[in-house]
Amino acid sequence: MSTAAPLLATPEQLALYEPVIGLEVHVQLGTRTKIFCACPNEFGAAPNTNVCPVCLGMPGALPVLNRAAVELGIRAALALHCEVRRRSVFARKNYFYPDLPKGYQISQYDQPLAEHGWVEIGTAQGRKRIGVRRLHLEDDAGKSTHEGYRDSDRYSYVDLNRTGAPLAEIVSEPDLRSAAEAYEYLTELKLAMQFAGVSNCDMEKGNLRCDANVSVRRRGTEQFGTKVEIKNLNSFRFLRQAIEFEISRQVALLEAGGTVVQETRLYNPDLDETFSMRSKEEAHDYRYFPEPDLLPLVVSDEWLEEIRRSMPEMPAEMRRRFVEQYGLREYDAQVLTGSRELADYFEGVVKACGDPRAAANWVSGDLAGLLKAEGFTVETCPVPPERLGELIVLVQKGELTGKLAKEILPKMFATRESARTIMEREGLRAMSDTGELERIVDEVIANNPKQVEQYRAGKTTVLQFFVGQVMKATRGQANPAAVAELLKQKL
Repeated sequence: MSTAAPLLATPEQLALYEPVIGLEVHVQLGTRTKIFCACPNEFGAAPNTNVCPVCLGMPGALPVLNRAAVELGIRAALALHCEVRRRSVFARKNYFYPDLPKGYQISQYDQPLAEHGWVEIGTAQGRKRIGVRRLHLEDDAGKSTHEGYRDSDRYSYVDLNRTGAPLAEIVSEPDLRSAAEAYEYLTELKLAMQFAGVSNCDMEKGNLRCDANVSVRRRGTEQFGTKVEIKNLNSFRFLRQAIEFEISRQVALLEAGGTVVQETRLYNPDLDETFSMRSKEEAHDYRYFPEPDLLPLVVSDEWLEEIRRSMPEMPAEMRRRFVEQYGLREYDAQVLTGSRELADYFEGVVKACGDPRAAANWVSGDLAGLLKAEGFTVETCPVPPERLGELIVLVQKGELTGKLAKEILPKMFATRESARTIMEREGLRAMSDTGELERIVDEVIANNPKQVEQYRAGKTTVLQFFVGQVMKATRGQANPAAVAELLKQKL
């Protein structure tokens, strides 16, 4: 790898070209066992312990297809609006690498499980559909490790636990036109897989991996440029950064009179650069042929319909419903459907308090902030949705002010008690004594003659100063709207 600084394009040069991007996403299916054997499909076991003769490719060991993996593959296809083939065929994809003990991958080639789907993303110009060319099933390879051992400078280590893990490879059409669109596409795809119960898509565990195919062409031309593949992008941020770098590199190369070479590249996040790994293989390089040890996969109409009926509401559908049913803003609906668990929690709060907008504000605001600060997730949140709903109802009834409720919520996190229990024990009740409130207002006005003059001279913004002083004197127990109204009368 060259240490010289890469040549990058200027903004003026970039404006002359249009990027053409397609993504190949590998989703590890959330089955209990591997796709062709009974070994556990789990992360974190001691190296080379979740293996058997089948996934190690021992002579005479025969694969047996995992029905659960097929079902999750079909769910993934339906979540992406794909057409599920009633008959698909497994093939051997031949290549040699230390972490591939069989010397081939069992995949699908010309007859995949599903085709012709789409993912809808939001862009600056509005909604846009990105085509999904195909979704096929395959087994994963193992993992080569090149660091972490004392002699890593001389040796690579191979862990075969992941060998045979079930994957759905999802190949997009080259419909993406920027790194931002690629980021949005991967985000939507990940959400769809999670909502459909296909995979947890944990990138740190390798359950979601992405390769990007990037080319550029002069704006206004139809012919695609030479495609470069960027392998093993293991975070959303790195996906965006790698694509942006590669677009700039290719444009600069073309503008300097060079040519783009079809190759596979890797991304170095420390340098924020891609670098050449190997020349890009074509399909014929893998010498695909039908897997002789597996029959064609046949999906009956009855089985497909059974899976279709079990499909949950997808994130895009849920967002539309939140806007229409609850009157939420598009942005709030987007935030609240960031995970199935968060969406379900929000709807639980709405059910308890009857006020969708208040529920949205509390869940996406105060609750989200506390979850992050305290290291909780929605699944481990110590405040159930019905208890947050109860807190909102106390504000609605006037028993608590918003300020007091914001003080109580962290106490609910710490004690696991209800809002009413904390409110009554600590005397954090909204002020209901109008005579006492009027006395405090009179006192605040008397103590601030300068601000009184300013208000009466037309500087009405000073009212907020008085409200703040009264709220401070009442320890947040007064209703701010009632305080403001009383102050206006007195002033």
